[in-house]
Amino acid sequence: MNHSTAAQFIERLKTYQSDVELAKIKRYFKSEKDEYGADDAFMGVKMGEVFALAKEFIAMEPTEIETLMESPIHEVRAGALSIMDKQARSKKTTPFRRKELYDLYLRRHDRINNWDLVDLAAIHVIGGYLADQPRDILYQLARSPNIWERRTAIVSTAYFIRQKDIDDTFKIAEMLIERQT
Repeated sequence: MNHSTAAQFIERLKTYQSDVELAKIKRYFKSEKDEYGADDAFMGVKMGEVFALAKEFIAMEPTEIETLMESPIHEVRAGALSIMDKQARSKKTTPFRRKELYDLYLRRHDRINNWDLVDLAAIHVIGGYLADQPRDILYQLARSPNIWERRTAIVSTAYFIRQKDIDDTFKIAEMLIERQT
């Protein structure tokens, strides 16, 4: 049983920090406060390194993942969502754990404040869980005033598309288009 902790993940992540990468990230994100009021701090770690480290920590418990999600540092939260995604994709993951990941994602959506964070886990954590479940939550998210919740609604449907199930995708897309007009 792997008892990896959030603190261990963060310590390992710090070893990949680079001032050169931090400068690139700051140019890309322009400022640490985006147009939707999201505050993000960055440590300067390449996403490929975050994802590789997440793979090593794939067995992390949801309570530790939630600790990572509470971090103000973008790369730490990206690591949390990457761990969740890797667990959700794993054939070894139990239905109980899939439900825990789904619940954690939705409960802590307040910490998912950028497109890349949504895209990391929504497909498999939310869409994968809802594949054989009622999908009402996606319609609730699509009506949310929060752009990242709306993005979760539509991105999650990519899982269904891969199963040749496109009805929810079109319905949610239509809701989102109507919201814009």
